Amino acid sequence: MSSSLRRHDVLSLAHLRTDGRKPHEIRRIQIQLGPLSCSVGATASGSCLLRMGLTTVLACVYGPNDCPRRDEELVDQAVVSVQCRAAPYATQFDRRYVNPASDKKLLEHSHLIQKAMEATVIRNVYPRSKIHVEVYIIADDGGRLSAAMNATTCALMDAGIAIKDLVCSCSAGVAASDESLVLVDLNAEELRAATSHLTTAVLPQRGTVVSSQCESRVSIDIYEKVLKTAMEGCQELFEIMSEAARERAAQMLASRTGKCEVKLV
Repeated sequence: MSSSLRRHDVLSLAHLRTDGRKPHEIRRIQIQLGPLSCSVGATASGSCLLRMGLTTVLACVYGPNDCPRRDEELVDQAVVSVQCRAAPYATQFDRRYVNPASDKKLLEHSHLIQKAMEATVIRNVYPRSKIHVEVYIIADDGGRLSAAMNATTCALMDAGIAIKDLVCSCSAGVAASDESLVLVDLNAEELRAATSHLTTAVLPQRGTVVSSQCESRVSIDIYEKVLKTAMEGCQELFEIMSEAARERAAQMLASRTGKCEVKLV
């Protein structure tokens, strides 16, 4: 083999993606549940630091608390609010401060996450209250909306909020080199090269799609194929998120019974 052969060329010859994954293989997922906080001086009810490949998102849940304003509260159910922010160093292509109150992309992410969480939170359990979620994008290597939704779901579990099902989100798209090939969990490089892609959020145990965002025109056949691939990725994420929740519950139970182990690093 020639010494000038690059890693990208080797992966292409092996029919693998740019990061070494197979077409239907999701990135490595790491989930850390509590105790963390996005705001200085505020104690979060639940938090989650989630890594999907090189994409890192921190989500913190505050509440349920009383609504600060009377006109915001609902008599029979809770109000869910989401604020999504991004660090200036999150992406290597655009290092600048982004105001979450005026950036259209972050406002859109906040709205989509809010609608997805409203579909799973049993809000009538918390009348006249407010559940506030802060999402902070630390590193962006593609799929930040999916990572934000997954981190928010895990943070809600850590906070003990009653939910119907886990909201699992994953992206999928058509490969630029082969339009018949559909890739799951796209990274930043694949997102820029993909001819069409969508981000899907589902309730896996119910088989319900709560959000599906496609930013390009595609035919019905291609859309159904991409949607099916994204839902398969969501099912894999469900198993990982469920295992993280079980491990967190076991740790909390061990700490209450005095059987936990403290490791000093």
